[in-house]
Amino acid sequence: MTLRFEEFYDWTKSELNLQLDGYKQKQLQRRITTIMKKSGANDLASYAEKIMADAQVKNDFLDYITINVTEFFRNKDIFTEFEHILTQELPQKFPNLKIWSAACSTGAEAYSVAIALKKKNLEKKSKIIGTDIDLTILQKAREGIYRDADIKNVDQTDLQRFFKAEEPFYHLNKDIKELVNFKQHDLILGKYENDFQVIICRNVTIYFNDEIKDNLYRKMSDALVPGGIFFIGATETIYNPAKYGLRKVGSFLYQKIE
Repeated sequence: MTLRFEEFYDWTKSELNLQLDGYKQKQLQRRITTIMKKSGANDLASYAEKIMADAQVKNDFLDYITINVTEFFRNKDIFTEFEHILTQELPQKFPNLKIWSAACSTGAEAYSVAIALKKKNLEKKSKIIGTDIDLTILQKAREGIYRDADIKNVDQTDLQRFFKAEEPFYHLNKDIKELVNFKQHDLILGKYENDFQVIICRNVTIYFNDEIKDNLYRKMSDALVPGGIFFIGATETIYNPAKYGLRKVGSFLYQKIE
């Protein structure tokens, strides 16, 4: 028996609780074909069997399909603009900050927020949640072990203060790791928490089609409190933010209209 991509998507949804039909198709199908061939499978049906029979094949599939690219203080100039709002402006408006790093991958973004808050003694007034669909990558986030490429934007003083170097790795200090609660969440299928002052979702929607992207922006906006901040990636633009109850306040920063 052979499977078409549409049937394979139905299978991933029923067996893996992973919705793939919302992704941009040409790009997605190239990625599936690449990882399928790497596994030794020649067609989607045999690949589905391999995924169910071999935990490593399953993990490789999930890791490859759910894009995991991140680094500390990604796009430094843009992050600095966000950091000013996070540590200077929002604390004047809100006594406590509830922050969500969505599709957090290995946790570098969530931990960057934790470091920024720690440096301003705001960590005790903040709650940081990091979510991703990939359980394997979430475990890596909890471990907090990184390489040179991940920490290239970290200032030397911060590197010495918040990391322990054990070449070729950098181990994040326990006091920073304890500031972030990681858990699994599917941006397309999952329910959203609410009452966030900050939501960070960067360079994720570029992989989704317009319908999924539109729905995601609506749900993100609904999850923010009035005056809350939505921080997106340098590869993304929200062309009509008012449609989602947002207004642009920075290069890649949007505020929930009060």
